[in-house]
Amino acid sequence: MSVALKLSDELIDLAKPHAAAMQRSIPKQIEYWARLGKVVEDNPELPLQFIQDTLLGLEEAKAGQTSDYKFGV
Repeated sequence: MSVALKLSDELIDLAKPHAAAMQRSIPKQIEYWARLGKVVEDNPELPLQFIQDTLLGLEEAKAGQTSDYKFGV
């Protein structure tokens, strides 16, 4: 479900270079920040890099980009 939101020019200006660097649209960059912020609030004991890596891993799994882990190799 999409909802139109009114965002500040400041937030949009802050998102522009991050969106460009990460190959995202500005709305997708702000959506990513919101999702990341929610996960950080829900898991304050976890390091940010761990959370970012976990979110990436979940998206890779959804895209079928997984491989079996071989223990002891």
